Amino acid sequence: MTDRALVVVRAGALTTVQDLGRPGYAHLGVPRSGALDAPTAALVNRLVGNPPDAAVLETTLNGCSVRPRSTVVVAVGGAPCPVTVDGRPAPWGAPVRVPEGALLDIGAARAGVRGYLAVSGGVAVEPVLGSRSTDLLSGLGPPPLTNGTVLPLGRPARAHARVDVVPHPAPPSELVLRMTFGPRDDWFTAAARRTLVTHPYAVSSASNRIGLRTDGPALERARPGELPSEGMVLGAVQVPPDGRPVVFLADHPTTGGYPVIAVVHPADLAGAAQAAPGTPVRFVAVRRR
Repeated sequence: MTDRALVVVRAGALTTVQDLGRPGYAHLGVPRSGALDAPTAALVNRLVGNPPDAAVLETTLNGCSVRPRSTVVVAVGGAPCPVTVDGRPAPWGAPVRVPEGALLDIGAARAGVRGYLAVSGGVAVEPVLGSRSTDLLSGLGPPPLTNGTVLPLGRPARAHARVDVVPHPAPPSELVLRMTFGPRDDWFTAAARRTLVTHPYAVSSASNRIGLRTDGPALERARPGELPSEGMVLGAVQVPPDGRPVVFLADHPTTGGYPVIAVVHPADLAGAAQAAPGTPVRFVAVRRR
């Protein structure tokens, strides 16, 4: 019987299993998780013939290397990077056949932060609460990959896409985040609200899957003290005591006590997944519908 599995040869800085996440459990204290750049995860799945909810590998900055135990079709997307099969260059952003036992290497990102590797059949680790995603905050799902990890693969559902290459959005040279003020914007001065939408910020090197942290001017409070802990949503712009905004991403906590000055529109969060440290950030206020 064919052994459908991947052996991790080089795990990279941080490589995790991700799918669409586990929404709907915030009332139990379980974060959403899932691929930070969800459109790219869906795209590479489509290229190899997987359904959109199939689990992929999400790499960080310096990629990873894997060796399949049977012949597979793969696609790499997200942060542009070199791809090789047994040392020979292979296409990025297109379906690639990897023979049994060959070494697939995903190199360091040339731009952006996170790469996505889809394999025909999907990564078939055991789901937890309906998802195979690694959640770094709660510890649910499989742990981050280490050298020697063996990942089971599912059976391919259909043939891979017959294309040479597909368009990918480039990693942002400037991250523009549309946001709606509230629910706690009244905890900040009018000057702070103006600062948020008129002054430049930059992506902090302390950013991670939990939140995109920013460097820039601190936001002045209009009232002291802290809130009782309350529910947090994906894209919430929370302001900790240092006054610098943090945009909550997929592994964010379900509750928090720092005031949320605004919420970023979900469509803009994929760009946050690919914004490297130092990338300029511009917050743009839009009206509630």
